[in-house]
Amino acid sequence: MCNVKVKDGVPSQELRERLGMDDIILMLQQNNLCWYRLVLRKEDTDWVKKCMEYEVEGFRPRGRPKKMCRELVQKDCEARNLNREDAMDRSRWKPPIKIG
Repeated sequence: MCNVKVKDGVPSQELRERLGMDDIILMLQQNNLCWYRLVLRKEDTDWVKKCMEYEVEGFRPRGRPKKMCRELVQKDCEARNLNREDAMDRSRWKPPIKIG
């Protein structure tokens, strides 16, 4: 796409800038937060919202626990100084999520 070969040794950051692409991690965080806002705005009786807030009983298997969606979203919200109440107000939620 950019007439660049692997042996040229061009860093991926520079290639993303040439192509006008955002960092994939930032794009995933943005998509997670947009999804989270949609779920929070649903009614309490909606099954999607109930599933998000459901606590599974029992033991977790040995080893490092898998990251839950809730933990990832909480971390992304803390990085952008957002909370649950901000999801209801579009003017407070939208600007911190927007990338570049």
